[in-house]
Amino acid sequence: MSQASLRATTLLREQILAGRWEAGERLGEAELAEILQVSRTPVREALSRLAAEGLVEIAPNRGARIASWTPQQVAEIFDLRLLLEPVASGKAAGRLSAETIDTLEQLAESMQELGSAEGERDFGRIATLNRQFHTTLLEASDSPQLLATLTSVTHISIATRNYNVYTERSLARSLAHHFEIVAALRVGDGEWVEAVVRSHLHNARAAMLTPPQGVETTAIGQDITNVLV
Repeated sequence: MSQASLRATTLLREQILAGRWEAGERLGEAELAEILQVSRTPVREALSRLAAEGLVEIAPNRGARIASWTPQQVAEIFDLRLLLEPVASGKAAGRLSAETIDTLEQLAESMQELGSAEGERDFGRIATLNRQFHTTLLEASDSPQLLATLTSVTHISIATRNYNVYTERSLARSLAHHFEIVAALRVGDGEWVEAVVRSHLHNARAAMLTPPQGVETTAIGQDITNVLV
C-alpha cells in the first residue's frame, strides 16, 4: 500500500470513528478524494482496507457505505471484548512509566472537563482523548496479537451508533472509570485494572443495547456512545 493510501486509510478511519457519517451512509469516492485531498485510487484502496476491518461495507454496483450491525452482532462483539480487553489492560499494570500514567491522568481530567461542561459538549474531542487513553493502555500490554484483535472489534463497536443512548449518570460513571484505572495503575494492581475495565465495558454495552426508558438522556446520545466504548 502506498503512502498516499496509508494516509487516506488513517484519516478516513479517524473520521468514521469520530462519527462523521451515520451507519449505512454512502461513501462516494469522488467526495472522499476531495475531503482527503488525494486521488481516487488511494481512496479506493483505503475503503478496501476499512472493509476488511469491518468499518465499511462494499457491494457490487452500489459502492461503499458505513457498516451497519445488528444488536446481536454488537452483543457478540462486546462478549469478545469482555473476554480479552480487561486481561490486556491489566497487563499494563507495572509496565507503564510514571510519566505515562501522568499523561493518562491528564487525559482523564480533560475528558471529565469536557463531559461536565454546560451547554453543547465537544464529544468529538472526548472521543479522540478516549481512544488515546485506551490505546496507550492496551499497547502497554506487550501482546501484539491480542492488540490487533482488540483494535478490530473495538473499531466495530465504536462505529456502531444505531440504538444507543447514554443517560447523564452513565456518562458520569464512564468518565469516572478512567480515574479509577489510573489509580490502579499507580499501585501496579493489574486485577484492579481488569475489574474497572470490565465495568467500563458493561456500562457501554448496556447503553448501546438497552437504552433506559423514562430517564433523561443526553441530547446527543449517539455521539456519546461513540465516545465511551
